[in-house]
Amino acid sequence: MVKPEKPPEISQRMSKSPAVAEGLVQKEAKFEDARIKEEDEGIGSSSKHYEYGGVEAEENSPIKQVAMTVPITDDPELPVLTVRMWVLGTLSCVLLSFLNQFFWYRTEPLSITAISAQVAVVPLGQWMAAKLPRRNLFEGTRWEFSLNPGPFNVKEHVLITIFANAGAGTVYAIHVVTVVKIFYKQHMTFFVSLLVILTTQVLGFGWAGVFRRYLVEPAEMWWPSNLVQVSLALHEKDDRPKGGLTRAQFFLVAFVCSFAYYIFPGYLFQMLTSLSWICWSFPRSVIAQQLGSGLHGLGIAAFGLDWSTISSYLGSPLASPWFATANVAVGFVLVMYVLTPLFYWLNVYKAKTFPIFSQKMFTTTGSIYNITAIVDSNFHINEEAYEKQGHLYLSTFFAMTYGVGFAALSAMIVHVALFHGREIWEQSKASFEDKKMDIHTKLMRRYREVPEWWFWVILVTPGLNIITEYIIGYIYPGYPVANMCFKVYGYISMTQAVTFLQDFKLGHYMKIPPRTMFMAQVVGTLISCLVYLGTAWWLMETIPEICEQTASNSVWTCPSDTVFYDASVIWGLIGPRRIFGDEGVYGAVNWFFIGGAIAPVLVWLAMKAYPNQEWIRLINMPVLIGATGMMPPATAVNYSTWILVGFLSGYVAFRYAPEWWERHNYLLSGALDAGLAFMGVALYLCLGLEDVSMSWWGNELDGCPYASCPTQKGVFVQGCPVVY
Repeated sequence: MVKPEKPPEISQRMSKSPAVAEGLVQKEAKFEDARIKEEDEGIGSSSKHYEYGGVEAEENSPIKQVAMTVPITDDPELPVLTVRMWVLGTLSCVLLSFLNQFFWYRTEPLSITAISAQVAVVPLGQWMAAKLPRRNLFEGTRWEFSLNPGPFNVKEHVLITIFANAGAGTVYAIHVVTVVKIFYKQHMTFFVSLLVILTTQVLGFGWAGVFRRYLVEPAEMWWPSNLVQVSLALHEKDDRPKGGLTRAQFFLVAFVCSFAYYIFPGYLFQMLTSLSWICWSFPRSVIAQQLGSGLHGLGIAAFGLDWSTISSYLGSPLASPWFATANVAVGFVLVMYVLTPLFYWLNVYKAKTFPIFSQKMFTTTGSIYNITAIVDSNFHINEEAYEKQGHLYLSTFFAMTYGVGFAALSAMIVHVALFHGREIWEQSKASFEDKKMDIHTKLMRRYREVPEWWFWVILVTPGLNIITEYIIGYIYPGYPVANMCFKVYGYISMTQAVTFLQDFKLGHYMKIPPRTMFMAQVVGTLISCLVYLGTAWWLMETIPEICEQTASNSVWTCPSDTVFYDASVIWGLIGPRRIFGDEGVYGAVNWFFIGGAIAPVLVWLAMKAYPNQEWIRLINMPVLIGATGMMPPATAVNYSTWILVGFLSGYVAFRYAPEWWERHNYLLSGALDAGLAFMGVALYLCLGLEDVSMSWWGNELDGCPYASCPTQKGVFVQGCPVVY
């Protein structure tokens, strides 16, 4: 077997991708030792290990990162559908689905990734392998299985990860249910909600199955983020360094610390979410609080000592490579500290009449726009009421984010064409041609493939539901709901297809039988849909005034659903023509499309003019321009603290403490997520349900009461000083 050669520029490439960097954790000789390691660890017991001996360089994956990370061995006799897999897989899916939806409605919505579950199930799987009786049930029948078929193996671990992935991804259609029930206050049954959610989720699964032969089997089509999960799934001996901890011990210690600490920002001292000290220094200044508020202003010098603040919207900064974090930082500074103040203090679009940072909608006088008043009994726009109330206005930053979104879209198209067009064309052409199979595809040929008609059945079934009027008609026919449903079905089919294809590739790398993968993904999707909806329904029914933001210290503000509701009003109820078109106020925002298209061209020309300047190649205009795409609902303190922690991890630790980073970085991320999540649920069940709260200045979020006040002369807003 020939070991893949390490390219000379590999260390530079590793600094760009956490997935690839994690792959380097594996020792250079791991492929030669793969079979011996598995036998030493007891993985696969006495089963035969099949590999293509003496693999030539061209027979291995042509992608260097894949060749260095993914093993080229397979043991088809390893048990996969074991009791351990079903128990731990179902438990992972249920827990992640419940926790992610539970935190989704909160001001700082935590997103827990599958990596947390992937790390946590290893000791549980090994414990079950050691304690469960080795007994066969239903002996002599086709249903015979063993309670304990041997050591916990890598294929079980990967399938559990597939279940966890189903629970880790948010169910986007929950937005529709929440907005219809809470914001528009329309009746919607649990059954209709479940129907919407199921059809949107499985639609993408059907598309993924149809295109898997083009986007999964070809070696040229690879998924960098899969290499993280491949690395974590490889069962290597976890040695304890002298004076240190094993990986499992480190995870447990970090988990306990995170669990214990979250009682402070989660209950006792909630101001830790956003420490906006400029507001404290200037308690009566509107401008100072606009500048200093981390939740309602520009967040200058604001920071949070709360992991949910750090990881809520952008994910864990510990998983972001430094070049990506730097692009986000530059984009954030440009939009937040250059464009927004410039537009605000020049009073563009009457900006001073409204808050500098807000996701609410306003009238021309600065009061909150009464959406209910312009909706008629048929759930359509009431033209007469709309004309009476006047044009809808947005805060400076909210309007800016739409412009930046337009620019990011055009920048992405031009950037891909200029920088990756030839590469994509070559890889796409290679994937569609009948080329020589790499080692992974050859190893997968021994397993029975999933018939394509299975995927077509899944694809066609929700399609029939889409074209019927049952769902829309039941909710009440109206343009806002039609817009939301169209958006959800269009967006989620694409997103879910990409997610499922990524899971397919993970199974392909780890040699999971395709039919087993199909079963795990379908079952995991069904479980996650039920748990997500059940959790959301429970919270909507039990939390008074959820999403209504009537209490200043409420953590159940539903920021993402509020933005989704705003979008349904802007794009569905009122329509883009009255906002960004010839009948609207914000027509000039469309020029951002042109600016976004030009930006990558400038970078490309600079790269051609200065080919030796490597830093120019790291400028990614779609990432830079779209850096604030999560704002709102994300706030300034979410970004500033995320960037700081990302710098400490992706640059400082990665560069100056690489051994620590390799061993602990991803474990720390998962432990922080898990500890916070379990304490957050415990606080709600023990104190929140009983409405036990503490009222003191440390629980006044942000402490910047004037940050949302206007600065235009003569504009009156309750609770704000009037400027004369």
